[in-house]
Amino acid sequence: MMDDISRYNAEGYNDPTTYEAFKNIDRRERAAGRSPNYRPMVYICSPYRGNIEKNTENARSYCRMAADRGYIPIAPHLLFPQFLDDNRQEERELGMFMGFVLLTKCRELWAFGDYVSDGMEQEIDKAKARNIPVRRFKTSGEEVKA
Repeated sequence: MMDDISRYNAEGYNDPTTYEAFKNIDRRERAAGRSPNYRPMVYICSPYRGNIEKNTENARSYCRMAADRGYIPIAPHLLFPQFLDDNRQEERELGMFMGFVLLTKCRELWAFGDYVSDGMEQEIDKAKARNIPVRRFKTSGEEVKA
């Protein structure tokens, strides 16, 4: 929207007061997530180990749900296993560390599933320690109200 805001009024004169006012309104709208060009990032937290095929399929659907709701989903457990071996402890720890870094860039953590795995518990604890809001969802995608 800021690209659409002109510094000039209808008569062609420079109008810095109006320009700055509209710029500030646009900034607030974007920060509140109400701008069509703004999508906040959310951290997708769900089980990975165990039934990896099913859990990966679920994580993809959770990401789609977040995208459909106007968010940018960040799901490290879909990315990092592409090049890190989750069965090797040092590589799992590296993946968790990198996920924690990405978590700090997100507005919220969305935890999915009917249970909380050890890895999920670590992610949720990190989010809470950083005052990042945590929302819980069932495997079906229905939000669980505390």
